[in-house]
Parts: sequence; C-alpha cells; structure tokens
Amino acid sequence: MSFGWKARHHVVLLAAGFGAYAFMESHTDWSEMHHWNRAFGDMSVVFIALSMIIGPLNRLSAVFRSAIRWRRELGIYGVVLAVVHTVIILAGHWVEWDLARLFGYELDHLTGVYVMRQHGLGLANAIGVIGLLYGIVLALASSDWSQRLLSGSVWKFLQRSAYVLWMLIVIHTAYFMYLHFQNFRTTVPGPDWAQIPFAWLVALVALVQLAAFLKTWRSKRGWGRKLAARERKTEVVAPPV
Repeated sequence: MSFGWKARHHVVLLAAGFGAYAFMESHTDWSEMHHWNRAFGDMSVVFIALSMIIGPLNRLSAVFRSAIRWRRELGIYGVVLAVVHTVIILAGHWVEWDLARLFGYELDHLTGVYVMRQHGLGLANAIGVIGLLYGIVLALASSDWSQRLLSGSVWKFLQRSAYVLWMLIVIHTAYFMYLHFQNFRTTVPGPDWAQIPFAWLVALVALVQLAAFLKTWRSKRGWGRKLAARERKTEVVAPPV
C-alpha cells in the first residue's frame, strides 16, 4: 500500500497522539507535569529511534525499502514532540519559565543570587537543549526545498549527522531515566517501567547500525577485490606496447 506525503504526515501525527496518550496513561501515579512531559518525551525517543533504524534496515534487506519514505515524517514529528516536551517542562512547577533553574541553579534567598544545586540536572538539560536545537535544524532541513537550497552533498552531510543527535538524546534520556531521581529529595515519580525497554531500544539501534556497517564493508571489500583481480587479469592479457 502506497502513501503520499500528506497521508504519511497524517498517519505519523495520529500515531504520535495515540502513543503519547498511551505513555501518559502508563504513568498515572506520577504528578501531572511528570506524566505529560515524559509522555511526549518518550514518544519523541521512539520516533527518532525509528527514523535512525530505517536506513540501516534498508541496507540489510530490500524488504524495508518502502519504509525509507517514512523516515522524514518520523524525524520531523520526533522533533515536534521534543519541543512540546520542553515547553511542558519550562511551564511546569520545576522551572516555571526560569531558565536558570532548567540548568540546575536555584535562587538563594539569603544572598539573592543563583547557586548551582543540581549539577547532573544542569548538564543533562544542557545536552537536551543542544540536542533540541540540533534536531530543529535537521527537521527544517528535511524538505525538498532545503535539499535544493543546500545542494545534494551539503544536505546529505547534514542529514547523516543525525547520529550525533541520537547520541545526545540517549545521554539526556538515560540520565533522567536511571540517575536523576535516585537522590531527589522531594516527591519523586514511581518506578519507570520504560527503563528496560529503553535499554533494549538503544541496543537494537546500535546492533542494526553495526550489522548494516559490516554488510556494507564486506560488500565494498568484495567489490574492491573483484576490481583488483580484473585489473591484474587485464595487465596479464594486454599485449606489450
């Protein structure tokens, strides 16, 4: 079944809504801010992971060739979900639009100055903000117009750097999923069932990318050997000048 670009946008947008709602309902014991921001954040991770895995799967098997056309929409809405995730955090009771608090600083009421209270939070959110800005650039470049504007080689270089975005996302997400709430002194969310699935998802993306790399390397190596053998044969057969 073939989908046009409008249909793909509608399908992915619908999946984003249902997926975010499912994640939210799976954490009903969390505070309102937590289960809303994590629902959009988790769905963003799922979409971007899918966009990262489609290319390598296509290299491994032609069965996944038709999935390539979905990569753009998954990446775009993965970034849109990340933007919503960020806005919820900024507006929530953690930050309340105070950007200093986003990076781990708290206002000391005795001195009237901001002091660093949560080093891990600040670093993880800095990584998250860098990843978000990077993702927005990639999303804006995910169009035929930007491809024509940037030229093919520059556009391909920019899109291939999505691996950097994926690593930033993994580090940011892993901190909040495994580390941050261990020493948090206020009311904390309950245990996150997504910890193990997230680890499997990261491992899956890495393994599929590794398998695609090895297959490509073996293919290129075999082609190089054939070419070298053909050149040697030509040298032997060719008459002396």
